[in-house]
Amino acid sequence: MLQRIAFSLKDKIAIVTGAASGIGAAIAEAYGLAGACVYAADQNEPGVRETATRIEQAGGQAFGVRTDITEQAGCEALVARVLSEQGACDVLVNNAGVGHVGTLLTTSPEDLQRLWSVNVQGMYLLCRAVLASMVERKQGSIINMASALGLTAMEDRFAYTVTKHAVVGLTRSIALDFGPTGVRVNCICPGRVETPFVQQRLKEYPDPEKYRAQMVSSHAQKRMAQPWEIAGAAVYLASDESAFVTGSTFVIDGGYLCGK
Repeated sequence: MLQRIAFSLKDKIAIVTGAASGIGAAIAEAYGLAGACVYAADQNEPGVRETATRIEQAGGQAFGVRTDITEQAGCEALVARVLSEQGACDVLVNNAGVGHVGTLLTTSPEDLQRLWSVNVQGMYLLCRAVLASMVERKQGSIINMASALGLTAMEDRFAYTVTKHAVVGLTRSIALDFGPTGVRVNCICPGRVETPFVQQRLKEYPDPEKYRAQMVSSHAQKRMAQPWEIAGAAVYLASDESAFVTGSTFVIDGGYLCGK
């Protein structure tokens, strides 16, 4: 019997963090178009409300919610709202993240703590807040945004590399512990992506265009990804078609790791 593969998210309830721009906004929009009810969360309230508006204008259902994922109360309040209003949360996308340029010696304890609070602790807090309800329903998909630097290293990216390696470990550990419950946990490891985050980082260099060319050339495809190219994998991992996928690291890097 032929099986149609549609990657539909119809009737699924999803939380997407870091959804004001870039990859997070692209994932939220893709989920909305695929039929999910999306809670787009970010500290940037105007930005996340714009994301929700774009989804609604395209015929989807979305809510823009200001959330600070570094605060336990904020994470618990976000999940509690979703469960109260929708009765369930089917998908959690931990996409929010920050970066830092520096070696161990040029990364202060405060720098490392800032990245750890967002890139790792925020994921932990949201996973912890949503997991019990998913286990109770014996279903759910958690998708964590790691990086190609969660699988290798790069000069002057000490704190970012450390935290993204931690995301990969966090993902695999939860997947192993809760595999029998029906809850799936995976992470996506992108290469460089054309986002406002990357564009802002470029401005920190004396010659932004020169460094941009270096970033592009580090990929086998000699370009950076567009946010929607990452969103496609997030749709698959949220869909029923990925029912046998857990504990995986999805590398979407344009061949960046080929030369590592």
